[in-house]
Amino acid sequence: MAGLIKAWVHGWALSRGVGVPVAEPDGYRLDVGRPGHRVRYVLADTGSVASRARSLTEPGTWLKVSGSREEVAKTVPPEWEVGPPEYLMSAPIALRPVMAAPEPYRAELVGDGVVTDVVVRAPDGSRAATGRVAIAGGTAVIDQVVTEPEHQRRGLGRFVMRRLDEVAVAAGAERAVLVATGQGRALYLTLGWTVATEITAAHLPEEN
Repeated sequence: MAGLIKAWVHGWALSRGVGVPVAEPDGYRLDVGRPGHRVRYVLADTGSVASRARSLTEPGTWLKVSGSREEVAKTVPPEWEVGPPEYLMSAPIALRPVMAAPEPYRAELVGDGVVTDVVVRAPDGSRAATGRVAIAGGTAVIDQVVTEPEHQRRGLGRFVMRRLDEVAVAAGAERAVLVATGQGRALYLTLGWTVATEITAAHLPEEN
């Protein structure tokens, strides 16, 4: 579990263009520095959630906790907003037959070998689906997989994941990790991914 969390944290930092994660006794700190998301603490379990939530008071502070939503929600003070359940998932990297983009879509790769985007375009050139992979320490970290609403249920999510897998194989990665929403979890389970742990996000909102 510790290895999966470490890989995910470092790959997420690469994907989002933030600084190198700083190891803490209970996990990692990432200085994100963006409106509404100033700093993020990724905690390996729920043991330090209470003390962290009491000591962290700056709006825009986030916790990402390996633990259930129920446990986190009953632990943090009421000023913290607790998000819906998410899931840290993993899968072995496997070389599979190349998959063509479903008609009438076309796909392109954009990246530098460390962070690569798969962009699927509709016939009019608009983005229909996207996904990103960042290679961190031999692990492929999948991020920002999105299919636009008007293009859903056409196999684009499955196609994007296959192309990201191809990029990971070419980079020499042996395992892939991601954090999925409840909706995404259903797709990834059909693709052979397994759930390692529930992830719960909580944050102190910034006022508009």
